[in-house]
Amino acid sequence: MTAYFIQAFIYLIAAVIAVPLAARFGLGSVLGYLVAGVIIGPVTGLVGQETSTIQHFAEFGVVMMLFLVGMELDPKALWAERGKLLGLGGLQVSLTAAAGMGIGLWAGLVWQTALTVGFIFALSSTAIVLQTLNEKGLAKSEGGRSAFSVLLFQDIAVIPILALVPLLALPELMGSGSADGGGHGSGLSLVDHLPGWAHALVVIGAIAAVIIGGYYLSRPLFRYVIQAGLREVFTATALMLVIGIAALMSLVNLSPALGAFLAGLVLANSEFRHELEANIEPFKGLLLGLFFITVGAGIDFAVLADEWGLVLLLGAAVIAVKALVLLVLAMLFGIRGSNGWLFTLGLAQAGEFGFVLLTYSVQNSVVPPELAKILSLVVALSMFLTPLLFILYDRVVLPRYRRVTNEERQADTIDEEAPVIVAGVGRFGQIVCRLLRANNIPAVVLDHEIEQIENVRRIGIRSYFGDASRSDLLETAGIAQARLLVVAIDDPERAIRMVEHVKQFYPGVWVLARAFDRGHGYRLRQAGADDVISETYHSALEMGGHALTAMGVHPLRSRQMTWAFQQNEEAHQDELYEAWKEIEEGIHFSSRYSELFMKLEETLSGIMQSDWDEPSREDVPVWTPPKEE
Repeated sequence: MTAYFIQAFIYLIAAVIAVPLAARFGLGSVLGYLVAGVIIGPVTGLVGQETSTIQHFAEFGVVMMLFLVGMELDPKALWAERGKLLGLGGLQVSLTAAAGMGIGLWAGLVWQTALTVGFIFALSSTAIVLQTLNEKGLAKSEGGRSAFSVLLFQDIAVIPILALVPLLALPELMGSGSADGGGHGSGLSLVDHLPGWAHALVVIGAIAAVIIGGYYLSRPLFRYVIQAGLREVFTATALMLVIGIAALMSLVNLSPALGAFLAGLVLANSEFRHELEANIEPFKGLLLGLFFITVGAGIDFAVLADEWGLVLLLGAAVIAVKALVLLVLAMLFGIRGSNGWLFTLGLAQAGEFGFVLLTYSVQNSVVPPELAKILSLVVALSMFLTPLLFILYDRVVLPRYRRVTNEERQADTIDEEAPVIVAGVGRFGQIVCRLLRANNIPAVVLDHEIEQIENVRRIGIRSYFGDASRSDLLETAGIAQARLLVVAIDDPERAIRMVEHVKQFYPGVWVLARAFDRGHGYRLRQAGADDVISETYHSALEMGGHALTAMGVHPLRSRQMTWAFQQNEEAHQDELYEAWKEIEEGIHFSSRYSELFMKLEETLSGIMQSDWDEPSREDVPVWTPPKEE
């Protein structure tokens, strides 16, 4: 038992350390889990052969994820997308499989093995893609919805693929496969020895049982459980439902994820939907994380060291070929712009079902065991690179398309000068512009986003399209004659460069800059900004005052406390700034800065506890404190 505890501790501590670091650097949780698996597996050897067993268990996280995805979908909306589901998904699987088969035949494989390899690499990773799309808020985009349609079709396609593989058995490989079962069709089965027509009937019956049972039996079951008044029993019921469906699908050699998706779809309009989601979500997240760790830990570095060139070449080929097929399909189905690239890069990998099909193919004498070891590394490598493809989309593709959209229009001709130039009219800059206009102070307003320009023009604020960080545009806008420059653009780095340029060539212009956080504020100040305003500081201070009032503090006292807070911050801001200039590792990691900040907090606490004279009734409106419950 002790060994199990130690292994569990190793997996958990690896996730706790690696995932927050990956998230901090903007790499996403999936890459963090994969790196954690590599460190505790091939690099340090803290985990060993049990990884493959744990991986089968962790794959249940994919089942839970598909169950939750099904509950979030409207069956009518899914039916409306049937063309994309069948057309886009069907073409992706068939074309990718054909391309993989062609490459396999060119490499000298027999057609049975080549076809199987094509099917293996035609499938993408449902776990990684959906998890990443949800994290980045892209699941509802056109590219995200198209990717989901393909993933759903792939899960459906696993069924006929698993049925086809035994028919491709090679006599010369008989007896080379493992004796123990694996994959969807291993172990207990209701259909292994049935004729084709009976097999089909059992499969149809299982799917019908899931749909009918979910629709008619789930509600009475949950009402019965709720009467017990125990939350843990409801959680057990939710897990029982998902596990039972997964077991039923496995017994008839179907994808458990597909069955769970159908069940979720049936329960999408159930009154228990939100409670089910709340109970299953924690298990889903933990098991998915465990699955990604096992993928990283399962990489065989011995085989990789011997065949690293071949593995890298095949991994690059898989991603390139799938990306080419997906890009063509995106163009054919009208998935344009950044959505097309999201669709292409998001699905350009092999998936977790690739491991299942490889094991199943070896057992059925279709793929040689030596080849299977290399192909499993290729599958793992492509999955490992998927987060990097999403990073490529975020940092290269998406900014480029935004830039192209904007660059389709030439910068406006600025035919006026004003004492104030406002750079950026998003949610922050708009307020500044409205205040200036209300006080009849003329301003030249610039922004590089067409949508923002059109929005502020609708409310009567004259604005110009153009990149305010360009020196020539600033000169045209009259920076040499301006008294004030308001920097309110959304790009922190570009804002710093803009401030540096203006203070170098136009030192007489007062620069008022928007800061995203305290560290960014210090960098703007270092660049020469005369006044720096944090975008969240004053709103947070206002909310803090309201929180005090809600807890029974007099409104005037709350206002005085917020004033005292602000004065305390202003009194120590130079001291904190000088401390920041002397550190290299950043605010959050500097012990000296943290010590100075804690002293500021002690001073603030003393100010807050100071005596305060109650206002007279003549000075303050009558106020009744909220009643304590």
